[in-house]
Amino acid sequence: MTQSDPVPELDPATTALLTVECQNGVVGEESALPELAKEARDSGMLARVAALVGAARTAGVQVLHAVAERRPDGLGANSNARLFRAARRLPVRQLSGSAAVRIAPPIRVAEEDLVVRRLHGLSPTAGTDVDALLRNLGVRTLVVAGVSSNIAIPNTVFDAVNLGYRVVVPADAIAGVPAAYTAAVVRHSLSLVAEVTTTAALVHAWTSAG
Repeated sequence: MTQSDPVPELDPATTALLTVECQNGVVGEESALPELAKEARDSGMLARVAALVGAARTAGVQVLHAVAERRPDGLGANSNARLFRAARRLPVRQLSGSAAVRIAPPIRVAEEDLVVRRLHGLSPTAGTDVDALLRNLGVRTLVVAGVSSNIAIPNTVFDAVNLGYRVVVPADAIAGVPAAYTAAVVRHSLSLVAEVTTTAALVHAWTSAG
């Protein structure tokens, strides 16, 4: 951590970490989106998310994992955008119960983690159990990490802000394609509504608190 890294003051009792689509079929070795998976691995993003998850548990911060999946028959899934139609033709499909929808290494899922699965839409928060779970847990601050900076991460951040949460984004723990787009969306969009920090700053704060 450098002295220039912003370190948000986070109360572990009212903070949660949400990992977004860090699943085998998205960022794993057998990904349906190999360019995104390569960026997530080569940039160190996956390792940083794993570090955040471990540090969050040390500090007593609730960890949630948002997973996108589909039924084999596609029942209830969207078809109203090119992205959804293209996903149906990919060689790896995010089918419920398959290896593709398991959380990708090196991220580890603990018994106390919450895994929230969705069958539709673009957002891990809109139309899912995430908001209700966070409110029942007394969470007011949400740390968001994962993929992709193109779609799911901005959706998550904007939805959480609209729901009244304080949002924190470790900029080096999100990824998208091309790589330069992530920096652009952080600078020109996410920084306007969320507090931007680094993995090192959060890990340092959480391990110190723990």
